[in-house]
Amino acid sequence: MKIICIGRNYAEHAKELQNEIPDEPVIFIKPDTAVLRNNSPFYIPDFSKDVHHEVELFVKITKVGKSIPLQFASTYYNQIGLGIDFTARDLQTNLKAKGLPWEKAKGFDYSAVIGKLYAKENFDIHNIDFTLVKNGETIQSGNSSQMLFGVDSIISYVSQFFTLKIGDLIFTGTPPGVGPVKKGDCLEGFIGESSAFQCEVK
Repeated sequence: MKIICIGRNYAEHAKELQNEIPDEPVIFIKPDTAVLRNNSPFYIPDFSKDVHHEVELFVKITKVGKSIPLQFASTYYNQIGLGIDFTARDLQTNLKAKGLPWEKAKGFDYSAVIGKLYAKENFDIHNIDFTLVKNGETIQSGNSSQMLFGVDSIISYVSQFFTLKIGDLIFTGTPPGVGPVKKGDCLEGFIGESSAFQCEVK
């Protein structure tokens, strides 16, 4: 199982980090050791002083696929969820400045919060509201219609380079409002009005 993530997939988020808006999906991967399930607490790692939250919709792949045509991409997943791509922003900034890969900043242990799964048939994948609430205050909100690259386009594009396998997760990018977390913060993610996960920062 791998976690394939799409960066800069919301224009306003790209702008807030002063990044160019991409003309094709930006891909990076988190290993399975990044998974944080069951509303378990997130422990800020010792190697970072600036860990940021990035709330994201994700889909779960249900069959093996390679070079998937766009018109068939929707048949490769039947569940959606909400999670957090925790990012060690200080590490990422330093790595980017040196032209080095981001993996240490993105793929560290327990950096991917995985919330509950929902049947995709209950949603319009092109119009899903989601939010992140920190300590009772909404700090990120987005809608899947705001994605630069929709879910099916992402699946088709990614599968050109990586064979998708059953159980793989694809994180689809974060809306604006990313920011740091600190010990004692309580994070809760919502798809519509449904609580998808809770996570205490320690």
